[in-house]
Amino acid sequence: MYLKNLSLLNYKNISEGNFEFDSKINCFVGKNGIGKTNVLDAIYHLSYGKSYFNPLAVQNIKHGEEFFVVDGTFEKNERNEQIVCSLKKGQKKVLKRNGKAYDKFSEHIGFIPLVIISPSDNDLIMEGSETRRKFIDSVISQLDPTYLQELISYQKVIAQRNALLKYFALNHTFDKETLGIYNEQLTALGHSVFEKRKKFLADFIPIFNAHHHAITSSAENISLVYQSQLHEQTLDKLLEENLQRDRVLQYTSVGIHKDDLSFEIDEHPIKKFGSQGQQKSFLIALKLAQFDFIKKQSGVLPILLFDDIFDKLDETRVSKIVQMVNDKVFGQIFISDTHPERTEEIVKSTHQSYRIFTL
Repeated sequence: MYLKNLSLLNYKNISEGNFEFDSKINCFVGKNGIGKTNVLDAIYHLSYGKSYFNPLAVQNIKHGEEFFVVDGTFEKNERNEQIVCSLKKGQKKVLKRNGKAYDKFSEHIGFIPLVIISPSDNDLIMEGSETRRKFIDSVISQLDPTYLQELISYQKVIAQRNALLKYFALNHTFDKETLGIYNEQLTALGHSVFEKRKKFLADFIPIFNAHHHAITSSAENISLVYQSQLHEQTLDKLLEENLQRDRVLQYTSVGIHKDDLSFEIDEHPIKKFGSQGQQKSFLIALKLAQFDFIKKQSGVLPILLFDDIFDKLDETRVSKIVQMVNDKVFGQIFISDTHPERTEEIVKSTHQSYRIFTL
């Protein structure tokens, strides 16, 4: 599978752009702020139906314009697949495959497997648990549409339960029976999501460990630890035990929406105890493991986006990645970089076909 061409209209700072791509390596080079990352983000948009860098859809429309259109043609299973994502101010975003609009964006997730490696991945270490849950959920969702639907349903029930708790507090009332209906729904959905997250991490962690060792060639004691209240207690009992607390707080304080993925070095948080180099290695291993996991589970080589990472890596890490390209671990790759000479030197060393676009 690969992206053959891409057309952009009013996407972020790009008024109009048309690209014909190589099936292996494609590079966007030029100074900062001219739109290299935005082209990568447009490609990401075609896979996930949203921006990787800006979740507010309307802010992806070029300043002063009323709409954006991202249009790409992929070759998958020897067929052309046209994916178009568009948004007009004041209207809902539209995602189409071969001219037919999706009823739900979730139906598209996983159709174009894609992994991005970017400096903004540092948020996975620095930000709160929601960022790391989203990482887990995005990987599983690419392979399991049922999981995504269960997750969406769970979040809807949480919102309804929270609204009910607020209603009880405002009106000085309480209805255990109605609350019990939401508790039953949350328990069934939450248990399924928890088991799938647990299974995913059991399969994913050995792949991550192998990539980390390959990148660092060291015996650093690093680990991913799945933290969930459901390890110790079933969700129905947790909800029951925390009922009074939830009534005071007016929101649901327990459940899989509180899960986290702890990034550790020597059994301490890498956020506090890892050097910048150790954190970079950790994140690249995490994303390469994501790539590997999706490839093994789906049988499709995901598209891989490298956003400005050669600026952030030392020569050793770059050479490890180049070696993986030479070993044909990857399929189609997109790279953004500020240094044209460096980019060309790196891609030439891969002995693969490539195209360089100067923006």
